[in-house]
Amino acid sequence: MVPTKKWIVNGIFILGILILLFTPIGFKVKVIASRLLSSSAAKVKEGMQVPLDTYQWKLTDLENGTFNFEDQKEKIILVNFWATWCPPCVAEMPSFQELYNDYNNKVVFMFVTSEDRQKVVSFLERKDLDLPIYFPSFEPPKMLRSKLLPTTYIIDREGKIIVAETGAADWNSSKTRALIDDLLKE
Repeated sequence: MVPTKKWIVNGIFILGILILLFTPIGFKVKVIASRLLSSSAAKVKEGMQVPLDTYQWKLTDLENGTFNFEDQKEKIILVNFWATWCPPCVAEMPSFQELYNDYNNKVVFMFVTSEDRQKVVSFLERKDLDLPIYFPSFEPPKMLRSKLLPTTYIIDREGKIIVAETGAADWNSSKTRALIDDLLKE
């Protein structure tokens, strides 16, 4: 039996989908698509901004040093939960790097992952990223838990969650910078 033109076209289409889903080429396409579709993070509505109920959370950094989240009280904090295998996470990292370059001495940045340290170090070197990475010693406070990656929170000096964003966003946007600038003035 000779395959028909319809069978050949369908086979090529299915092969293309498999390549996009299960190969490094597909991963890169997903990263590019996430960057193209990302926009500025949205601020949580005024009445919905609730303070953290606890700061009890210990983490370790890349050098196995202890990081106590409780020591960050009354500071502006950006917490990002991410993974190297997550295309939207990878897509937003360059915008985080630019934001971090300008605000790292004014805002506490925390990039939290549960992945293997060496895999994370290799990823940072390969992507030429210099971000403060942390590994949780136990679960984060309930209000900072999400089943989705990436998830990012911006917390003000009073401990209120001002931004709770899931999915890729453009963190170096003028809107995000204006939000952080306003928080720094308070």
